[in-house]
Amino acid sequence: MTKIRIAIQKSGRLNEDSLQILKDCGISIDNGKDQLKASSRNFPLEVFYLRNGDIPQYLRDGVVDIAIIGENVLIEKGDDIEFVEKLGFSKCKVSLAVPKSVKYNAVQDFEGKRIATSYPNTVRNYLESKGVKADLHIINGSVEIAPNIGLADAICDIVSSGSTLFKNNLKEVEVMLKSEAVLAVSPKISEERKAILTKMQFRIKSVLKARQSKYVLMNAPNDKLDEILKLLPGMRSPTVLPLAEEGWSSVHTVINSDTFWEVIDELRVAGAEGILVCPIEKMVV
Repeated sequence: MTKIRIAIQKSGRLNEDSLQILKDCGISIDNGKDQLKASSRNFPLEVFYLRNGDIPQYLRDGVVDIAIIGENVLIEKGDDIEFVEKLGFSKCKVSLAVPKSVKYNAVQDFEGKRIATSYPNTVRNYLESKGVKADLHIINGSVEIAPNIGLADAICDIVSSGSTLFKNNLKEVEVMLKSEAVLAVSPKISEERKAILTKMQFRIKSVLKARQSKYVLMNAPNDKLDEILKLLPGMRSPTVLPLAEEGWSSVHTVINSDTFWEVIDELRVAGAEGILVCPIEKMVV
C-alpha cells in the first residue's frame, strides 16, 4: 500500500506540536524511543524524524513528500518549496538585535556592521532590500553571546518571548519576518500521494478550525433575542431552542477565539445569562 512520507523535527517543541496535531487528526504513530522512522497503524503515513535544517533538502530530493517545518527554515533554506497550510503553532519572529547600550535609529545603522546569525540568506536578502551592506558571521548554535565576546556588533535570530535576548543584554530592533509551523510539500510528490495529502489536509483543517473556535450556549430572554442574535457570528446562523420557562430561549453558537471575550462582554450587556463555554474537538465544514 502506498504511504505518504512526512518529515518532522527530531526533537524539541516543533516535534511535540507536530505529533500532537497528527494525534488530533486521528493518526496514531507507532514510534519508540530514538526511532528515526515510524509508521501509522491507522493511516497510510510514514514519519521521518529529521534535523530541522535538513528537511528542505529531503523535500527537494523527494525523499519525503511533506513536512511540518518552521516557515522561517523554508525561507532560509527552501524558498523554492511551497507550503499548503499554516498550522498555527511554533510562532516566532526572525529579528535583528543589538546590545541594550547601543542607540538605534533605523536599519541603515547596520551598514558595515558585523552580524552573527544562522540565517545568512534571510539577513542578506532583508538588508539588500533596504540598501544596506553588512558583514555576516555564520554561527550554528547560540548567537546571543557574539556581541558580548566582541565577535559581532549585532545578531539575527529567532525571537519567541524575548527572554533570551534580555538575559544576554540585547534588544530587538528589527523584525524581518514572522513565522509559524507550516505543512510543506515536495515538488516531486506523486499524484497517488497527493490524494492522501488531500485527505490529511481535510483532517488538519477540521482540527485547526476547532482550535480557533469555542462552542457557546446561553439563555436569552425572548424580548432581547433579536439584539443578542445580531451579536453572534455563528457558522451559518445560531441555533435557537425554547426553554421550559416561558419567555426564554436557549441559544447555541460558535465564536472565534480571537474575539471571544469581546463578544461575551457584549452578550452579557445585551441580556444573555447562564453562558456556558465548551471546547470543540473537531469542526468539519
